[in-house]
Amino acid sequence: MRLLRWLGSNLTSLILSLLLAIVIWTSAVTSANPNVEADLTVPFEIIQPTTDIAVIDPVPETVTLKILAPESIIQQIEAENPLIAYINLTDIEAGTYRFPVQVKIPEQLSPIRILEQNPKQLQLRVSNLISKEQLISIQVEGEPAIGYKTSGLEWEGVTTTVTGQEAKVESVSTVVGILDISDASASISKELSLQALDENGDPVDAITLSPETVNVNQVISLQGGYRNLAVNVTTEGIVEPGYRFTSITPAPPTVMVFSEDPQLVEQLPGYVNTMPLDLTGVDGYLETILELNLPDGVSVVGDPTVLVQVNVTALETSMIISREIEIIGLLPGLRAEVSPPQVSVQVSGPVPVLDNLTLRDIRVVVDLTNLEIGVHTVTPLIEILPSDVIWEDISPTTVEIVIEEGPEPTP
Repeated sequence: MRLLRWLGSNLTSLILSLLLAIVIWTSAVTSANPNVEADLTVPFEIIQPTTDIAVIDPVPETVTLKILAPESIIQQIEAENPLIAYINLTDIEAGTYRFPVQVKIPEQLSPIRILEQNPKQLQLRVSNLISKEQLISIQVEGEPAIGYKTSGLEWEGVTTTVTGQEAKVESVSTVVGILDISDASASISKELSLQALDENGDPVDAITLSPETVNVNQVISLQGGYRNLAVNVTTEGIVEPGYRFTSITPAPPTVMVFSEDPQLVEQLPGYVNTMPLDLTGVDGYLETILELNLPDGVSVVGDPTVLVQVNVTALETSMIISREIEIIGLLPGLRAEVSPPQVSVQVSGPVPVLDNLTLRDIRVVVDLTNLEIGVHTVTPLIEILPSDVIWEDISPTTVEIVIEEGPEPTP
């Protein structure tokens, strides 16, 4: 009884103490982990249990949120981004609906309060998905090269399955693969992408095709009386002595010829000659236009001339020459004796340049700057004026220099 009387007289104090303790605990927790606001961008998804319907209208990729949550939870969300915005198409049939945009919040992230959300709902049209078989056709564009003809167009597969929104699928009138044969001079075997078109020839989007590609074979062959021949450049004369030509290039390298007598074309040797090109005295690059030397009854389809480019380069060789050693940089009042007085230098370069070398073109020098009286071993320096001449070796590689006092000057 005493306990009951004590509780009755002190109940108010106990309740106030308990409330005060809760307030103090909440204040301590809030101070350590305060609630803060944060702006987030979360991915948007469509939950769709079945595959026989589809949303027609465009949907956002993300949803923006402003939330209020403890600071630790905000940090976890920013690091892991576990929130997802979604709409649910469960038990939805074709029609127009206003869907609420919901936000999936994992239980471990509670408590979170969403202050703002954009968008909160979406008005979308939902369509049934259907499929139909459509014949495949091949559309050939362009023309083959001159003298060639097409035949035997074939492709693998007769039909493709068109799948998509009912209205889109019903608008498909043809499925085509486009083959470009412009300037082709050989048969084509190629995999083409298929494209769905409406009755106006415009592409139909938001549908799928199965298969999406088709393998096409187009036979392309020469017409009778035509033949593609290589161009052979005929030459006469010789280039400048000491030179050789490295290449002769016709442009174009092949030409199409024609004759009303197909047998005359077939008798040609596989090439056609140009009129002779005179190389006499040529010592550099040459570019000229030559006519083709065709037999009677045969003509060129197009320009009857070709551009010929000739590259001529100098022959290269090597030679050994002797040169006296020149002294530079000797201090005043001294004289120097070089042993040996001359060296052998091996050089290489174009024959015409080597044949015309002078003493001034190649010098062998020893620089005695800052060298005093005594015996010294010095490596000679090679100075060559022609830029296309290279020195490869010197013998000997070093020379001995004896420096001593010079004779007294004559009064």
